[in-house]
Amino acid sequence: MIFLFTDYGLQGPYIGQVETVLHQFVSNEKIIHLMPDAPRNKPKESAYLLASLVSRIPEGSILFCVVDPGVGSDEDKPVMLNLDGRWFVGADNGLFDIVARKVKEIEAFEITWKPESLSNSFHGRDLYAPVCAMIANNDEIPSIAFDWKDKHQWPDDLNEIIYIDHFGNCMTGIRATSLDKQLVLRIDHQDIINADTFSDVKEGKALWYENSNGMIEIAVNQGTAEDVLQLKIGSHILLST
Repeated sequence: MIFLFTDYGLQGPYIGQVETVLHQFVSNEKIIHLMPDAPRNKPKESAYLLASLVSRIPEGSILFCVVDPGVGSDEDKPVMLNLDGRWFVGADNGLFDIVARKVKEIEAFEITWKPESLSNSFHGRDLYAPVCAMIANNDEIPSIAFDWKDKHQWPDDLNEIIYIDHFGNCMTGIRATSLDKQLVLRIDHQDIINADTFSDVKEGKALWYENSNGMIEIAVNQGTAEDVLQLKIGSHILLST
């Protein structure tokens, strides 16, 4: 299977063009939209989101991962990583830093292959999609092996909002296993307590809980945390006892 993790969104021509390339070269592969609306142009927040989604992806899968504000520049080299039997393809801009910390085996390669035509603004379609197809077809891909290192040394847990869903629930970059349930989250002088379910707090009240991907998430019972707490991607979270 080929999983797509991007900030492209489902509107417009971009994700469709990527799918067109993949279907052209690997028509029998199942293509899954793992995350079409990762935080736009934010590889840091997206790195924690990507890491939270990988555990249910089977070994042997290929992940097309593009959240690349520097596309077309020479700043971030194109890479493919084999992390415990799953291939990750994208730019070395920090997007793979968190997920790579959690695996036992890493093989890292800088992609040296170039297509005949490479757009300055759409490497996802022209470079990364064909490379994913080559991996699926077991083709040899011109590349150079290198020793993987974190690009930014970001913390294991990020005390920030990394994603807001269409309900207005706000996911943090904090793993639930790293927090005691007695801890209080503080946002702009408002204290938010832990609850197992939304109905454990009164209507209109905020809570934090472990979401289905094992991350700390903030919500408001029958409301929107985004609006009530004035949260956005990158909003900082304080922890207190």
